[in-house]
Amino acid sequence: MGILVDKNSRVIVQGITGREGANHARAMREFGTQVVAGVTPGKGGQQFEGWPVYNSVEEAKAAHDANVSIIFVPPAGAADAVLEAAHAGVPLIVLITEGVPTVDMMRAVQEVKQLDARSRAQGGQGIRLIGGNCPGLVTSGECKVGIMPNRIYQQKGRVGLISRSGTLTYEAAKLLLDAGLGTSTTVGIGGDPVIGTTFADVLPMFEADPETDAVVVIGEIGGADEEAAAEYIAGNMKKPVVAFISGRSAPAGKRMGHAGAIIMGNVGTPESKLAAFGAANVPVADTMPEIVDLVKKALNVTA
Repeated sequence: MGILVDKNSRVIVQGITGREGANHARAMREFGTQVVAGVTPGKGGQQFEGWPVYNSVEEAKAAHDANVSIIFVPPAGAADAVLEAAHAGVPLIVLITEGVPTVDMMRAVQEVKQLDARSRAQGGQGIRLIGGNCPGLVTSGECKVGIMPNRIYQQKGRVGLISRSGTLTYEAAKLLLDAGLGTSTTVGIGGDPVIGTTFADVLPMFEADPETDAVVVIGEIGGADEEAAAEYIAGNMKKPVVAFISGRSAPAGKRMGHAGAIIMGNVGTPESKLAAFGAANVPVADTMPEIVDLVKKALNVTA
């Protein structure tokens, strides 16, 4: 078992007949994920590489008891795809799409939160959005809902990983695997200014997960998510947490890849993030390989 997804998760792919949706649906199936159906409006009733295709998420969810949807829809329609899945009652929605207009994401995130609150008030399990502009998530050895390389997540480990960066997520997971530590669940929350799930949302899940012994947080310059995470860690986390902040040498006002990785005034500076983690007694690695050293130290691993 992992957090958010496991071997029992039943996944539908919105945009399965497109190039990216098809490629990553195949990779998820090869990993062992239960990909049960696809959704492409106008292609309902067709078969695509053995998967039934539906015109709507509601139809696919009802036919296959799906509880996860992953979205590979172009930016202009991505927010509407999120809301379609949310209104259909899919508990976990993963938005991979990059470049979704910020105003669209603000609308989608707000509406998902309202639907989540309504679901919980009625005794349901709620609705959560991961992303957009994220690599997805994977519980090692069980279920991948995203675009991560399969080979580095085959072996179960005991370190939870949360990241705003896609490529640094993969690098950290590979370093932990090569060090004999491995990952329990990896969650790529996305690098845009407006996302559905933050560090502070995921940390309590890892704190409660009996298969996670330590957590690695990979942040970036820009925004205040790392500061919020540090505040949560200081007041609530018993498990050790190790951090890394990318873009620490970026000049103010310079965007570094991600739309959310931009420093404006004193908000989102490396100094504010380092100070916040320091106040929470979270060690911050200066390099990616140092993450492994700090995790081993936190867990008293000598080998």
